[in-house]
Amino acid sequence: MLLIVTKYLIPKGYRGLALFPFVFVKYGVDKGNKIFVNHEKIHLRQQLELLIIPFFIWYFIEYLVRLAQYKNADLAYRNISFEREAYANELNLAYLRERSFLRFLDYLAKK
Repeated sequence: MLLIVTKYLIPKGYRGLALFPFVFVKYGVDKGNKIFVNHEKIHLRQQLELLIIPFFIWYFIEYLVRLAQYKNADLAYRNISFEREAYANELNLAYLRERSFLRFLDYLAKK
């Protein structure tokens, strides 16, 4: 994982973006934030499991489905299965060592 600080690639309202093998962060202080970095590392693992491009296609389609479901951009984003898994486990710094393959699927159907 390569951690890069750049305020120009990060969409407004967000602090980071994982794009295998990079994690882009808006603020340098986040490079030392273990919880934040763990969240982004979970996304890198998800991307690897789906061979990167299919991850982004799935992410975008699921976002559109959630947007239609919740009619709210922030709620749609927070309910994408990839984000639900990352937020639910970002505090567990050992999570990636014990995580099962395609674990994000467990977060797909939950409300």
